[in-house]
Parts: sequence; C-alpha cells; structure tokens
Amino acid sequence: MNIVMFTNTFTPHVGGVAHSVASLSEMLRELGHAVLIVAPDYAEAARSESDILRIPAIQNFNGSDFSVPIPFTRSLEKTLNAFEPDIVHSHHPFLLGDTALRIAASRALPTIFTYHTRYELYGHYVAQDAPVLQRLVLSLAAGYCDLCEHIIAPTRSIADLLRHHDVTKPITIIPTGIDLARFAEGDRLRLRSRLGLAETDFIVGHVGRLAPEKNLTYLTEAVCLFLSQNERAHFVAAGDGASASEMRRMLDEAGLQGRCHLLGVVEGAELADVYAAMDVFAFSSRSETQGLVLVEAMATGVPVVGLNEPGVREVVRNGKNGYLLSADASPGQFSKALARVRAITAPGRAALQEEAKQTAASYSRSSTAQQTVDLYSQAVASHAGARATRTRSFEATLEGLKQEWRILANLANAVKDAVATRSDSEK
Repeated sequence: MNIVMFTNTFTPHVGGVAHSVASLSEMLRELGHAVLIVAPDYAEAARSESDILRIPAIQNFNGSDFSVPIPFTRSLEKTLNAFEPDIVHSHHPFLLGDTALRIAASRALPTIFTYHTRYELYGHYVAQDAPVLQRLVLSLAAGYCDLCEHIIAPTRSIADLLRHHDVTKPITIIPTGIDLARFAEGDRLRLRSRLGLAETDFIVGHVGRLAPEKNLTYLTEAVCLFLSQNERAHFVAAGDGASASEMRRMLDEAGLQGRCHLLGVVEGAELADVYAAMDVFAFSSRSETQGLVLVEAMATGVPVVGLNEPGVREVVRNGKNGYLLSADASPGQFSKALARVRAITAPGRAALQEEAKQTAASYSRSSTAQQTVDLYSQAVASHAGARATRTRSFEATLEGLKQEWRILANLANAVKDAVATRSDSEK
C-alpha cells in the first residue's frame, strides 16, 4: 500500500507523537509499504530527506518547541499525484489534520486517525488553560474523530474517553510499538562512568519532554524529598523543554546540584544507556494517552513508579512491574514509593525487572505495525466502492466541498458546546 501520513509534530522535534510516527513509518516500510509523511518544517530539519514533505511553519510557537504548520502549499498536490496514496493516516485533529480530511475526501480515500494526545490539557500554550478553551479543543477533537473512517486509540482509557464524548466511529486499540532489541542493548555502566557514579549508587530516572503538561514540578518536589532522605542516590533526566529551568531552580534551592543530572535531549544508543543506568523510572504525567517511555524503561528491566492516570495504568501493574499510586498522591507519598523500590531485596528486584520486561514484550513494534496494516487493508477494501464511483474531477471537487462544510460545522458545533457549557456552569 501507499500510505500518506499527516502530522503536526515530527523529527527533529522530540516527543511521543513524533517518535510514534517515525517508528510506525519505519516499520511499515520494512513490511514493504510506501509511506509519505507530510509534516511541518523545523529550523533543525535536514535539508535533504526522502519520503517527507515539509510544510512551511511558524517556528517555536508561543515560546514552545512546537512548529505550527501553515497548511497551504502548492507542492502538496503535486507530490500526492506522484505518490498515489491508497489511504490517509492523520495523527492530529487540527491544522494538517484538516488537510488530511480534505485530501482524503477529494481523492475518495479512507482516513484513519490516531488519537495520540489529550489535547485539552495543552491549553497553556495558547491561553493559560482557560476552561472554555479546554472544552472547545476536546469537542473539536471528538468531532474530528467522526469525520474519519476509523480511530486508533493507544489505550483502553483513551477509547473509553472517546466513547464518553459520543464518538460513534469504530475504535481499535493499537499501542505504539517499540524496538525491544534497541533498548535491551543498553549499557548500565557507560553513563554512570561518564557521570562519575558508582555501580551501587541508586539512580531515579526520567525521560521525556520537560514541559508543564508533564507535571514536573510535582515530580521534582518528590525527587528532592527522596534524595534528601537517601544518600548515594541521584536523579538523571533526559529531555528538554520549558520546565527545565524551573526543575533546575528547585534542585539548586534544595542543595542537590551535585546529585542531579539533567542531560538534555538524548537519542539513539545513548538513550538506551540512560534507561539501563536507572534503578527506577519516575513518572508523574497526567496528560498521557500512552506511556511510551514507561514501556521503553521496562524493556531494559527498569520498574516504574507512576500515578494512576490514563496511559500509565495500562502499563504499570502495582507490585508487579512497579508501583502505581493514586492520582492524588502527595509528593511525599511518591518519594516513599521510590524508597520502597530502593529497599526491596535482590529477589524482589529481580522479579520486578522480569515482569517489566514481559510487559514491554507485548509492545513489540512488529506486532503493532501488523495490526495497523490489517486495519488499513480493511479500510481500503470497505472504501473501494466509493473510490470506484468517484472518478470525475467534478465529483471529487463536490466531495471536497462537502468535507469542507463538515469541518466548518464541527468547528461551529465545538464553539457552541464550549460556550453553552460555560453558560450552564455560571448559572
């Protein structure tokens, strides 16, 4: 098949969606399929890329590390005509997501949409988490789902969330797969040696974007409590973002500079070494659709301490491969859970590590990619009749106009819902 993917975030941006799209496309190509990725341009993007169409974008939107694409480009139609896609896979419900709908409608192609992100929890990038904006975004995203043929949800929690918000289109749960072998090859001592840490030092680790939606002030407070009460313990974090400076400030004020190591963005084999160096992975995000970094940590045998939130509860099995705390657990309780991992006996630690590896094994990217291909095949087959009858340019133009109307209607309904809900709450 020829698969065209539309995504608002892609490499060199570091984040879960960018990683997911890159990993899936790589595996699909290994399975013999052609993949074209339509993504925003980044200042750091390579000038020569194959099978990627870069769209002009506003760089570092509102001080973030995101590029916001401007989805109007003459080169898109020309590229798609040459590529001849069989299916459209959208990875966002806005901007290039709308472009995906327009392209699919005009070419009579099925649209698959992966609901990667709790979009309503990212409002601080534009309006300081205004409640009306959160409702607007959630309504828009749910409405977008019903403009597609099929939805991929990475976890049961997200599938349930979509059903709760009245999404009617079919939903299939397919997590993002990971390259198990890559993370299993991490060297426990290489990073420790570089940082001057002993093999017996206890390392609390974290990997991900250091952004406000990841609840990192809470995590840093918990880590500060743990380190202050446990000698020969260190904190190692890989990633960068707007919260990095606040984390450094908190750690400095606690007098823990020498025991905290913020590595910045780490990729490739070095990232596997970061995971392998850890004794426990600490994760406090409340905005996940899936805990991909949790699975990566577990692939190296690292147990996880996390909060009972969507995307986390599907991965962490309390007392089996880590510890799952209540969503309202205090930083002190989180610190105690980290201490519990440190205090566990050698046999208990080995059991946690083995269970973690078994959990990660179910996220093999070869398995999840094949599930996605099967879904593509079903969608293409069910859409064949519509594609066969819509061959004339007039019909294609008409369908494109209809889809444009649906997109505008979804926006209008979302605005109506957001404002109506606000009015009801003020009564």
